[in-house]
Amino acid sequence: MSILLLHTRNLSRRKHLARVRDYAREHGERLLMIMKDATWESSYVDCVVPADTTSIEETVAAVRTLIAAEEEPVRGIVTFVEQSVPAAAAVAAELGLPSIGEKAAYLARDKYAMRSAFGEAGLAQPGFQLATDLDAAVKGAAELGYPLVLKPLIGGGSKYVRRVDNAAELAEHFAPLQRGAWTGFAHDPLHTRTRAQYDEALLLEAYVPGSEISVESLVVDGETRIVAVHDKPLPMEGPFFEEVYYTTPTRLPDGLVRRITAAVGAAHEALGITTGATHTEFRITADGEPYILETAARLGGGPVYQSVLLSTGIDMVEAQLDLATGRAPRLDVASPPRPTGFYLFFAERAGELVGVAGLDQVETDDRVSEIMLYGQPGDQVLVPPHASAAHGHVVFSAATAEAVEEAFHEFRDAIAVEVR
Repeated sequence: MSILLLHTRNLSRRKHLARVRDYAREHGERLLMIMKDATWESSYVDCVVPADTTSIEETVAAVRTLIAAEEEPVRGIVTFVEQSVPAAAAVAAELGLPSIGEKAAYLARDKYAMRSAFGEAGLAQPGFQLATDLDAAVKGAAELGYPLVLKPLIGGGSKYVRRVDNAAELAEHFAPLQRGAWTGFAHDPLHTRTRAQYDEALLLEAYVPGSEISVESLVVDGETRIVAVHDKPLPMEGPFFEEVYYTTPTRLPDGLVRRITAAVGAAHEALGITTGATHTEFRITADGEPYILETAARLGGGPVYQSVLLSTGIDMVEAQLDLATGRAPRLDVASPPRPTGFYLFFAERAGELVGVAGLDQVETDDRVSEIMLYGQPGDQVLVPPHASAAHGHVVFSAATAEAVEEAFHEFRDAIAVEVR
């Protein structure tokens, strides 16, 4: 038996790749990776099949060629990256493997279609409009009111997402964000399709004031199982919405968590997600109302995997692989969950990466379980709204939520990304 992995270069997923390799070895299965121009990733797998994963058609064609040459059948396919979700669904459909359907994969990537599906399901969410030009955006703003959030339709990582507070800011930022939203995601397999379908539109959303959370779930035989809820304690008010600090378990009241759990299940049903891992984000207003922002048909990015594992003991990569290969996942939660957090650090300005100061101080701290840098000295680094990821992370835990908070402030003060 073999396991297929659709992968694109992303250092923050190195831990995921190592766990997939170990899982394949534990079950006596070969690990085959579909990826273009693999470098360090090759050491984690038994075979790399070169294919342009920005094309669903080329990816499926490469898998057909692979299947014809392989002696052992493929048991499952998995991906941990946003843009490969539709391709993974297409391959699964081709091979008759467990997966979400192709329609669900598209709905989970197309933000306007997702919003429309949530609306039909009656989920509380921000008001939204499409705008193909500034005139349409001005009309949309008249209906939605300011502040507004401008978003790409197939984006990720808060890249080219911005809050605008008035007509002057809308006029200033609409065209640059629209241009970035389509040129900046040209590598996405859905780029050509959605660009033609929506005539290069941007998504306008009403800004919902409040705190933000993310919910990690597994869908097993159509049933939603909440694995962890991360709070994002720092204010996320814009103009950009870079994610800096997560902590789990949540401090939200039990009654609100039950409402969020029900909303996540309803979101899965609205999108047609019946299996696999998901990552759902909410805004929580001051009066305790949860507004759904997005649901991704994948495990949360960055160090979410490590944070959940450290806090709950649940290995979501293993669980996703179990579901993809037709096995029953192990979902026994540590009781009580261990207070855990992670800090995503960014450069203060764009430029050439020189190094990261303060890591020697942090890496010897007993509270730290992992430090990872996503680049090397000499790399060019970007900052929001042009950046789609941080420049590194630190994962840590402590005996109490208050001690996790204290650790975060210490690490934030110690670490500095140096650029020139």
